Amino acid sequence: MVLTQFLELWNNDNPQMLVHTSGSTGKPKPLWVDKCRMEASAKATCQYLKLKAGDKALLCMSLDYIAGKMMAVRALVAKLQLIVVEPNGHPLKNMEEDIDFAAMVPLQVFNSLQVPAERQRLMRIKHLIIGGSAIEADLAQELRNFPNAVWSTYGMTETLSHVALRRLNGPEASEWYAPLPGVEVKLNSKGCLVINAPHVCQEPLETNDIAIIKQAIDVNEEDLKQHSVEQGVVFRILGRLDNVLVSGGIKIQIEEVERELYSHLNTPYRIIKIKDQKFGEVVGLEFVPLSGQNPNEATTMAKQICQQVLPKYWQPKAYFAVNEIERTPTGKIKRG
Repeated sequence: MVLTQFLELWNNDNPQMLVHTSGSTGKPKPLWVDKCRMEASAKATCQYLKLKAGDKALLCMSLDYIAGKMMAVRALVAKLQLIVVEPNGHPLKNMEEDIDFAAMVPLQVFNSLQVPAERQRLMRIKHLIIGGSAIEADLAQELRNFPNAVWSTYGMTETLSHVALRRLNGPEASEWYAPLPGVEVKLNSKGCLVINAPHVCQEPLETNDIAIIKQAIDVNEEDLKQHSVEQGVVFRILGRLDNVLVSGGIKIQIEEVERELYSHLNTPYRIIKIKDQKFGEVVGLEFVPLSGQNPNEATTMAKQICQQVLPKYWQPKAYFAVNEIERTPTGKIKRG
């Protein structure tokens, strides 16, 4: 979809718009959403970031997905100057103008950091929000000293983009997400996050994200006391409920194992569940061998790394050398 097609749909008589989920845990699903709720979400973001009419906003993500659609809606409701580039891995490659506001996926940010000219352009963005998939520790560290505001977002298609933000840089950098004004969060009986945001969701949304919620005042980070103005609470995401495996009675969160390996395994990989007669489920590792390695050499190296850095009950019981780790169009690892 191109911008003219989006605007035709936005300006027609239908009060709803068709969007699709990302497909990270299965086939993308169609979802009809109210345009008035998209406007409300856009206003919340623009007000929170103090964007003003005439600010330059970069649309560098596909309008086929909610992230791209919401950038267009933000430009409309806040009268931003929308600069459109083709969605690709290097959105700043030919960008000469300074940008006030941009939304990117982690892969776009990572790629931009590798090219000196693009890195400088990235650093000049006044408000950069990053979402769509997890931000790994190494990427967060590279952004830590950026001069302008860099945010990680929490949200999904059903919440019409993000409902919470956390700073990645400066003295306000944090591991905890602060809900935007008008957003309430709690945990259900399974320990998963429940989002109550009437301006974007008609009913409270029960997610599959296992989380920890704390009072901001109990977290020793000054920025949380400043930004968590609605409930005074903040949250961290540990991983998805469907990415928990139970091995010999021990619950293991797949994302936690992947985070632990990130600084040590310098190749694409993912943790998988494997059925096991004795333990019920065990940890498996799929990985892409480094260039020039044969599968046996690569497996030996991966096994040594896992034995060195992972607790014994997190260590994979099986290793699979593959050609690639499949991802969704928005950059998320495909599960299941």
